[in-house]
Amino acid sequence: MFDARPVAYVIGLLTACLGASMLIPMALDLWVGNDHWPAFAESAIITTGIGVLMALASSNGVGDRLSIQQTFLLTTGVWLALPIFGALPMFLGATEARYVDAFFEAMSGLTTTGATVFTQLEALPDGLKLWRSMLQWFGGIGIIVVAMVFLPELRVGGMQIFRSEAFDTMGKVLPRAVQIAAQISYFYVGLTIACGVSYVVVGLSPFEAINHALTTMSTGGFSTSDASFGAFQGTPEYVASFFMILASLPFVRYVQLLSGSAKPLLRDSQLRAYLATILGFTLLFTLFRLFVFGDHPEEGFREGLFNVVSIISGTGYASVDYQLWGSLAVAVFFFLGLIGGCAGSTACSVKIFRYQLLFASIKAQVRRIHSPHGLFQPRYDGKPVSEDVLSSVMSFFVMFVVSLGMLSVLLGLTGLDFITSVSGAATALANIGPGLGSEIGPSGNFSGLNDTAKWLLAAGMLIGRLELLAVYAIFTIRFWRA
Repeated sequence: MFDARPVAYVIGLLTACLGASMLIPMALDLWVGNDHWPAFAESAIITTGIGVLMALASSNGVGDRLSIQQTFLLTTGVWLALPIFGALPMFLGATEARYVDAFFEAMSGLTTTGATVFTQLEALPDGLKLWRSMLQWFGGIGIIVVAMVFLPELRVGGMQIFRSEAFDTMGKVLPRAVQIAAQISYFYVGLTIACGVSYVVVGLSPFEAINHALTTMSTGGFSTSDASFGAFQGTPEYVASFFMILASLPFVRYVQLLSGSAKPLLRDSQLRAYLATILGFTLLFTLFRLFVFGDHPEEGFREGLFNVVSIISGTGYASVDYQLWGSLAVAVFFFLGLIGGCAGSTACSVKIFRYQLLFASIKAQVRRIHSPHGLFQPRYDGKPVSEDVLSSVMSFFVMFVVSLGMLSVLLGLTGLDFITSVSGAATALANIGPGLGSEIGPSGNFSGLNDTAKWLLAAGMLIGRLELLAVYAIFTIRFWRA
């Protein structure tokens, strides 16, 4: 019989921690004299109370091992439960947001998508601005742990290829998760502090620097202004680009670097491919802006670099409305968002390593066609790739395309136009942030969408953040019979 107590225990503990963290924005609102603080106080009591009760009620079933079913359910359950409670300060507070909007915002935050339904962000209480940023920061560190611990164990989307090189978690998921979280926290916190200090140095106020440091290192993209990063054009764009790149690199390499081993970082093929992709598209847009719009070379390079890094990493900051660059640029940015950063980082979308494996498989297949009697094995990082990994990667690509099509159709049925439906589905599944079109594009937001579309997009964010198959698996009868 399936035992849900270990799952409920972990979810309860994390929920209680989320509730306790609400005291930070509450204290900020009290300090600045904002009357929004009672919303955080009420939300903290409700969230912490329910979390503690859930943990206590299920503590008698906790061990150091999780079954496959429990691991799948825990991975999905955490990302579903936390937005439910994370939405409370927005639902109970001064924004007077309806719960669908508050849940959408919380899900967008914790999945580091960055799509927002709030307008006039400058007028929001400071505590609520900080809370949105904190949600993204929590989601960033959470997805790193999931990518390092749970997804390789669950063999989702080819992530098992990193199982041997990163951390051996077989059979002892929870203790190892705590150890990994502690190790990566040094870098995550350290880089966040460095990012915040850098923002202050280049002219952002301390409050703006803190918020944007939290959402930069999580590659989340929430901002304190409706203009997003358009309010900080210039040198801050270089700072943001640098830290977005650092956040979208494999954090396991930082851990290995801390232990005195720099070779894995230097030899990582997905890291090299990712940086080469950024460089190539940045040069493309620099030349495009230079010759088509006559921009100054520095401005063209800066805007090209910032927006390429923002979209490919899934951060979703917008410094300019790149839809004004023409249809070619829009098409390039759309597909750029479907590439993604490195596995084991805060970046989202498909991930660069899957494209490497896809191309390696295609290359091997082409060589087999030319030489039917030859033996050609796809290789990654110089090592042969097993059929199990290739099958997982191909399944991921198929399910991503199918999910994109299904979500686009469902959004279209709610009354959205074609561009909004397709780009909305893509930005939700890839956790990018802005879509395309006048409504949800870089200069817009998601506030005008109907409620059904918002629920669908929130579901898409959850599914995309957890690599699709980790969510779909729990809805199959065969899975629960295993």
